[in-house]
Amino acid sequence: MTCTIANAVTVCLGVIARGVTYRKQGRTPLGGGSARHLLGSAAPMSHILNATESPAAALPDRDLAAAQSTPPAAWWRRALPFVVALALIAFTLSRVDLRTFLKHLAAVNTPAFIAFSITFIFALLTADAFATATVYRRTVAPVSFREFWILRGASYLPSILNHHVGQAILTYYVSRRYGVSLARMAGGTLLVYASWMGCLLGAGAVAMVVAGWPLLRPALALGAGVVYLAVIALRPAALTRIKLLAPLFEAGLAGHLVALVVRLPHFVVLFLGTWLPFSFFGVHVPLGMALTYVPIMMVAVTLPITPQGVGTRALLAVAFFSHLAPGSTPAEQAAPIAAATTSFEVAFTLVEALLGLLLLRRAMPALESRAPAAMGDAPVPAA
Repeated sequence: MTCTIANAVTVCLGVIARGVTYRKQGRTPLGGGSARHLLGSAAPMSHILNATESPAAALPDRDLAAAQSTPPAAWWRRALPFVVALALIAFTLSRVDLRTFLKHLAAVNTPAFIAFSITFIFALLTADAFATATVYRRTVAPVSFREFWILRGASYLPSILNHHVGQAILTYYVSRRYGVSLARMAGGTLLVYASWMGCLLGAGAVAMVVAGWPLLRPALALGAGVVYLAVIALRPAALTRIKLLAPLFEAGLAGHLVALVVRLPHFVVLFLGTWLPFSFFGVHVPLGMALTYVPIMMVAVTLPITPQGVGTRALLAVAFFSHLAPGSTPAEQAAPIAAATTSFEVAFTLVEALLGLLLLRRAMPALESRAPAAMGDAPVPAA
């Protein structure tokens, strides 16, 4: 299974790199103009799935030649995130009482924790697919919730490396499926990220008020969002002409409000999934403190520092919450925190990988087909 995951991720990344190579060579990019040139050359998904021995074999001959002419990334760049993850894990474990760490791992209610992990993944996928499909359907492509749920689940495989890798590949396939230019698809994805940042700013402002901070601080935090929305409302001509930003201005203030509202369930699910695992290990984080620190963890684990945020989550959790854990020494207090984050990372990755593999097969028909008419850069018609 590890080989299959690695090869699937390699091929997906190769497809993205191919589009970049085309643009550098002055060739027609995906979705540009009629979109026939590059769309017609894209490898069928069944070909990709069968390329378990040689991922490069999944590319058509002319694209394989272009891919081979592109120098591979330096080995140390590919290895660096894993090295950083190992270094962070080693640093965290050096501050943990290993006997207490193992004791907490052995004492956890394993069936309940596994059930929680599975429930969390399915709830996260459903809430994310609902919010993102709604935004895409209103701005770039008429994608249905069911179709997007399957595509989003299939993208969990590359997301094991990093959340944004999976998002980039998902953007590519929706672009290919509906003939939408990559620039416009990226603009729709920017609206998705804008709604996510709105949730983070709102949670941060609430946390500051609950913590009794001066009102100036939450006002400054929300001020950034107000400035952004002011730009959207004013529609500066120099910005509206940029294809990448077109979906943002077409959505307007009402579209941004809709995107924020439908994103809230996804934010709540991810917040609960980051907060509640500590309670399985006897660490109870108050809601006010969780509102302050959990969003920081939610953002940090998506940064391209380590695969799946491994090491980053534990390092931050120990710094934020170890004083809440039982124990007579800092090392003993850090043990249940490290046990919680380690267990969550292992369970989350395994469930995500298995679900991604299952849904990748279900996603094949959508990935191999295209909508009858390419959307190009045209806005989605109003319902």
